Amino acid sequence: MKIKVLFTALIASFGIFGAYAQKGVDNGTQYGSGEDSVRCIQNLSLYVPYAKAGNYKDAYEYWEMAYKECPAANKDIYLYGVRIVAWELSNEKDPAKRDQLIDKLMGVYDQRVKYFGNDPRYGTDWIVARKAQDYIQYKGENTDPKVLKDWLKPVLEQFGEKTDALAVSLYMFASHRLLMADPENVKTQYIDDYLRSSAILDAQLAAAKAANNEKETANLTTFKTGIEGGFAASGAADCETLQNMYAEKVEQNKEDMQFLQETLALLKRSRCTDTDVYIAASRYVHVNNPTAESAVGLGKQAVRDKDYETAIKYFEEAANLEQDVNAKADDYYMIALLMQEQNNYSRSRQYALKTLEENPNYGKAYILIGTLYASTVKSVYPNDAVLAKAVYNTALDKFERARQVDPESAEEANKLIGIYRAYLPSTEDIFMHPDLEKGKPFTVGGWINERTTIR
Repeated sequence: MKIKVLFTALIASFGIFGAYAQKGVDNGTQYGSGEDSVRCIQNLSLYVPYAKAGNYKDAYEYWEMAYKECPAANKDIYLYGVRIVAWELSNEKDPAKRDQLIDKLMGVYDQRVKYFGNDPRYGTDWIVARKAQDYIQYKGENTDPKVLKDWLKPVLEQFGEKTDALAVSLYMFASHRLLMADPENVKTQYIDDYLRSSAILDAQLAAAKAANNEKETANLTTFKTGIEGGFAASGAADCETLQNMYAEKVEQNKEDMQFLQETLALLKRSRCTDTDVYIAASRYVHVNNPTAESAVGLGKQAVRDKDYETAIKYFEEAANLEQDVNAKADDYYMIALLMQEQNNYSRSRQYALKTLEENPNYGKAYILIGTLYASTVKSVYPNDAVLAKAVYNTALDKFERARQVDPESAEEANKLIGIYRAYLPSTEDIFMHPDLEKGKPFTVGGWINERTTIR
């Protein structure tokens, strides 16, 4: 109450200037002039204590007058304005009125851009990014990606490599949503958007690392990983497209280890590890700084050349360098396949089992072992056709295990089960081999040396 009395007295004392009163919004000044400037200062002083205490109801009237009459007074008008309008939204249930309030909130951001967009730290790009973020939060499923992109595109064009990272990320969010709605017509634009956004974040990451700014590096890496993950999963990132996009870039950046490693990671996420560009990037990385990805790339090149011994060497190296257990499992599985290709069944099984040590739910490894067993039944019991048929029980054990642990392998496992059940000993066969009675345990000899139950 004392504050109100004080400002009433001030207004009276400025009565002589009443004829010259003008609001800040009209004359472009910070507070306006004459009586209007006094009223602006009064409202600024009255809403802030309430807003700081979270009492947005009592702050509202004073804040709104300051917001409308002297919008250039200070940034606090917008800092608290966002919170006050968000409070209004939290108390409004009517959909139509909520939409009006969302528009009002967007207007708060727009007015901040108008009056404080040149702020060196929290300028237009930062403000528009937060505007877009709030728009997504409050619109939810009704978010219009075209609206978002129309807001953010001029920001990226204006600020380039200095664009706020959140703005870059949300720009790609909008582009991705547009791609999902119309993949046929938007694919090329989406790829262009990705290249632009990725280049901006690459430049910022390089600067953050050069400055030894670990916090900023971690923050930017999170944004970059996010847009790369979206790109890899978008469907626009088919291997032919990535080959064309990155082939020349890899040659131009063949000594840039960071670029090459990020390219390998992207191609791996996109399942494009059989491309020429993946192999080229792998070769350049491996010369200077061997990684699991570079070793895999060289291993795949050796497979292409049917140089299996060299391929096995590189996949072994990749497994030793790999930190991720699932990726390590993939490396061991590749070695298992290469051993199978050379008819080295026991070594193939050895690496399939190493695969399962890293990932017990790797269904393809069980299928591979089952296939090895099924393909060698005659060599296990070359002189007894009935016992040879019994070996199929061990193969079926593996196929059944594959479908139990790995839904993605279930279809193939079921198909193999259907095929190899037909090869089991018949009732007449078992008559001559009472040790093969259904339900009894049986130990298969030879290189398999495994216990099973007769079906």
